[in-house]
Amino acid sequence: MMNPRFEAVYRVSTHKKCIALTFDIGWGGKVPTPVLDALQASRVKKATFFLSSTWVLERPLLARKIKNQGYEIGSHGRLHENYTEHSNRWIIREVKAAENTIRKATGVKCKLIRTPNGDMNERVIQLLSSLGYSTIHWSKDSMDWTNPGVRTIIRNSTTEVKPGDILLLHASDSARQTARALPSIIRKLRRQGYVFVTVSELLRMRTK
Repeated sequence: MMNPRFEAVYRVSTHKKCIALTFDIGWGGKVPTPVLDALQASRVKKATFFLSSTWVLERPLLARKIKNQGYEIGSHGRLHENYTEHSNRWIIREVKAAENTIRKATGVKCKLIRTPNGDMNERVIQLLSSLGYSTIHWSKDSMDWTNPGVRTIIRNSTTEVKPGDILLLHASDSARQTARALPSIIRKLRRQGYVFVTVSELLRMRTK
């Protein structure tokens, strides 16, 4: 049986009715601000953003804004390439480069990582753990990056939700409908009794 330290986190087993909103950002400057504005307007103070360091290099002020608004920051690596197709040395170089860039821009030393494309295997997860990272996947996929329509994004994000779920959303410019879907997603989840927490807070709720 695999050591729990070397397992990716898809959701957390908890009795508390909590959910983590997570946003991947890989490129672009048009979508992040409307997403942040939607969260602020809906009084959501807890969310986790996984930032690509190539994006952080181009948009350090936006990265800092995410941090300054109180949201949790995780790493989304540097290049958007599948880690399972590369050597350990390459992965270490990528992760360390991303770590340094994100830390320089935001002051945050990331402890959470979401691999590009969610691509991973036991080797990758174990290597990332040795570098001090928890690998975070998701249990609910909004599919917002496909731009299937606001109603579909809302439905994907709010149907059959369970306590401890991790919801995948995006704030890259490819996700053109996310900001418009967010108010309804937040409202519907709250009506179901859910409280929004960061991924790190969710991890601390794990029941044994």
